[in-house]
Amino acid sequence: MKKAELVNLVGQFEAETLRVLREIPGLSVTTAHETGRDVDALLRFAGTSTPIAVEVKHRANAATARQLVHRAETRPDIPFLLVADETTAEAREILRDNGIAVLDGLGNAHIELPGLLFHMEGHRRSHNSTGRTPPTRLSGKAGSVAQVLLLHPQRHWQVQDLAKEAQLSTGMTHRVLARLETEGIVEVRGTGPSRVRRVIDPGALLDLWTEENVENQIRTQGYLLARTPKQLIYDLGTNLGLNGIDYALTGAAGASLVAPFVTAVPVAEVWVSATAAPEELYDAAKADPVNDGQNVVFLQANNDAPLVFREITEGLWVANRFRLYADLRRDPRRGREQAEHLREEVIGF
Repeated sequence: MKKAELVNLVGQFEAETLRVLREIPGLSVTTAHETGRDVDALLRFAGTSTPIAVEVKHRANAATARQLVHRAETRPDIPFLLVADETTAEAREILRDNGIAVLDGLGNAHIELPGLLFHMEGHRRSHNSTGRTPPTRLSGKAGSVAQVLLLHPQRHWQVQDLAKEAQLSTGMTHRVLARLETEGIVEVRGTGPSRVRRVIDPGALLDLWTEENVENQIRTQGYLLARTPKQLIYDLGTNLGLNGIDYALTGAAGASLVAPFVTAVPVAEVWVSATAAPEELYDAAKADPVNDGQNVVFLQANNDAPLVFREITEGLWVANRFRLYADLRRDPRRGREQAEHLREEVIGF
């Protein structure tokens, strides 16, 4: 059965790109050597023909998407389309929010133009058919390298200095830097002992770290009697600190101290030491265990990475601004809106 042709893409494409495009239902491809000056392809639908710029990638993550957004900003006169074998969910969201079309080999498609909304969710599985070694992910301890670079985006780093600051081996640090060089996020200058690295796209680095740094959380619920959300946050942090529990407020509670936003704080989330037992947390915080109706959630990871580079704000320990941003992004209660407010007001890129 012939598929319905809703959209026609006209241009000259490599074989692998054609394979991806031809597997998108509702999209037809016409090969043409000439599409016009400074135009990669033409998108035809409903009797119209729109010139577009096309970017082709093997795999697109959040960093790739952010870099494409920057590139598109230099050519506001023409829509951009990304064609990739694979894209991550975070990459697709960034592209969609910035008006960039995407088609991938997993079956995902989103093109939004005046008079056209072409969208579908992919259901095909990703696979590493190229046999490439998976890149070093920015999660766990490796993620601390990204955080150091984000905290000091203007600094030129030698590997050993960066490793010391991140409290990692030079080998692991070098692997992370090699990954970031490949992604176009870090540049290298000099040779030999004077060789240094510097971040050239901190926004892309933040997006990539946020996408990949997903902690396996243990969540312990509690209830702490307090008259107001502000008192709840203050009493929670003060009690934990006075009783020797390392902590860092995060989520809406942390954001309310760092970048106040018009929203309620029904639950105060706090990262705590990975080795603390639930009864220790309740005793230290002066909170009661509950199965529902909680106003406090203690978060614990496999290690104390979430506490790295925490900052003092109003006398309380708060997760560093990048950890706070990442945690807010994953909060379904208006967290993304708060995250973007934090990014604009505090982070700045």
